[in-house]
Amino acid sequence: MAKKKSNNKSGKSKKSASKFVKKLIIVSFILIFVIGGGTAYYSYTRIYKPNVITSSSENTYFFIKTGSNFEDVLTALTDSHLIRNMSSFKWVAERKGYINKVKPGRYKLKPNMNNNDLVNLLRSGEQEPVNLVFNEARTKEDFVEIIHKQIEADPEELIKLLNNNDFLKQYEVNNKNVLTLFIPNTYQIYWNTSASQFINKMFKEYQRFWNNNRIAKANKLGLSKAEVGILASIVQQESKIKDEQPVIAAVYYNRLKKRMLLQADPTVIYAIGDFNIRRVLSKHLSFDSPYNTYKYLGLPPGPICIPLGSTIDAVLNQPKHNYLYFCAKEDFSGRHNFASNLIEHQRNANAFRNALNKRKIFQ
Repeated sequence: MAKKKSNNKSGKSKKSASKFVKKLIIVSFILIFVIGGGTAYYSYTRIYKPNVITSSSENTYFFIKTGSNFEDVLTALTDSHLIRNMSSFKWVAERKGYINKVKPGRYKLKPNMNNNDLVNLLRSGEQEPVNLVFNEARTKEDFVEIIHKQIEADPEELIKLLNNNDFLKQYEVNNKNVLTLFIPNTYQIYWNTSASQFINKMFKEYQRFWNNNRIAKANKLGLSKAEVGILASIVQQESKIKDEQPVIAAVYYNRLKKRMLLQADPTVIYAIGDFNIRRVLSKHLSFDSPYNTYKYLGLPPGPICIPLGSTIDAVLNQPKHNYLYFCAKEDFSGRHNFASNLIEHQRNANAFRNALNKRKIFQ
């Protein structure tokens, strides 16, 4: 009998142990599920929770400079205050292999972007192009400053290339007339474009502008593309009135053909380098410079500004006339009086000088 009791106790003990093990397993599974679920949720929020701060009123862009590494990207993101939680971004970037795939550029950020989307964007290198705009810059330095404000191209490198005749030979220009290579417009270009890449792209646009029709017109005038650009720059500084520009172009062309000095006031102002001069005086005319067309025959060696495409067309489509002189009208309308002889021109010039004196414009 005693033996049977022992077996019963042993059986109960085994059942209790079995229940405990089952409970332990269930509890363990619950803990694993809770911990795993918590970890999964934590990872999910790190990856997919919105983490990018953007402007509500305008597009937000993030710039990565050429040669940047992952630490530079983190620094740039911190300095620009674009990330709410930097550690979560870094965690995602490391796991997606971005730390070794940094690509420079200008990236457009979307509102409520998460780390996953941001890393995918930066890793892909799919940057947003810049709408690069430039108009009638007066000097190479002014032009370089305008360009540098819009793309990454190093300004010192760009100036160096614009002055390097060996480099410029391939573009059919030299360091004096190089600004005729650039046709003012709006161009789509990547922000991280280098100085040499920029010039190369502008040359392709220049070739597109100088189509067969324009080349034929320049040839008919006996002018090179650069000479047309130089003449257009003078015309542009003489008048902004579109219907007068072709007439003014023809005046200068007539003087060139007769081997007369151009005597263009804007070239004197350019030579002196004081663009605040409102009235060219006798003392200015003696300034010694190849750009002073009162002293040197023919076109100056380079443009006095970057001419607009429309002004280049004004030169190419100039009318035939006998005018050899022109002078600003005394009503300050911006228009000009034209003359075919010196006597008539002097009468027009005296009227304008008297108007300047009345307005007390003496320099």
